[in-house]
Amino acid sequence: MSELPDTDQARRDAGMRTRREVLGDAHVDRAVANTTPFTAGFQDFITRTAWGDLWQRPGLARRDRSLLTLSITIALRHWEEFALHVRAAVNNGLTDEEIAEVIQHAAVYAGVPAANHAFKVAGPILEELRGSTGG
Repeated sequence: MSELPDTDQARRDAGMRTRREVLGDAHVDRAVANTTPFTAGFQDFITRTAWGDLWQRPGLARRDRSLLTLSITIALRHWEEFALHVRAAVNNGLTDEEIAEVIQHAAVYAGVPAANHAFKVAGPILEELRGSTGG
């Protein structure tokens, strides 16, 4: 995408499309269904800013953004977000081997315990995804 959306509604619409493409309809449908008056502002914020702005920027491909997101979530030990983005990384074309390389690389920069846990989180997700796609 060469230009970023220029209105809040355009950012929201572009963000929701990208969010669905990267995270999958099932996840986004659950997040939308679980939105409460308390969380509505946050859901709108992440849809417009993370998905409508950041993931729309032309400087990096989605697979590169996935590599970065996996690395950052490992380093910060945000395991629920990491698990979500393992699925997203597969949607963005990363192979199991590439995801394993990200985790191994993180061992040096984020710590062996973080990488060890990342393997424990990612393994079952990748097994499930392989089983559901037949490969």
